[in-house]
Amino acid sequence: MRKSITQDALFKKGVRVRKAVLGARNIQQRLANVNIYTEPFEEFTTKAAWGLVWSRPGLSRRSRSFMNLGMLIALGQPEELRLHLRAALRNGITRMEIAEAILHSAVYCGVPRATAARRLMLEVFGELDAVKGAVKNPRSGNKRSK
Repeated sequence: MRKSITQDALFKKGVRVRKAVLGARNIQQRLANVNIYTEPFEEFTTKAAWGLVWSRPGLSRRSRSFMNLGMLIALGQPEELRLHLRAALRNGITRMEIAEAILHSAVYCGVPRATAARRLMLEVFGELDAVKGAVKNPRSGNKRSK
């Protein structure tokens, strides 16, 4: 990645917000794989989405995450939804709230889109539980050891 981009204040701000929302590993992988074809896209998305929009004070990150879940379900974007399910948890949305958001989306986005989102939600929760070595009790939201 060109040094001039990495020194740009808006790009730096975008990287900080993106790391906070999506996790440091996500942005490190993305930027490590930048090449002459993908650099303009990474610059644009990092500055526009993360440096300009996600960093605005008008909505909390939690609210933005809720909105992203609904939009990504409506658009049928499973890869982005997978990423933003994890971000929603990082931004303080509970598993039960995610499940409710998906149920709510069935009315407005259609049952097939919500069913696909539900399936993806369960995959992400399973992956997170496997990493943590714990199982979530969906009724209480409390962790218990296996």
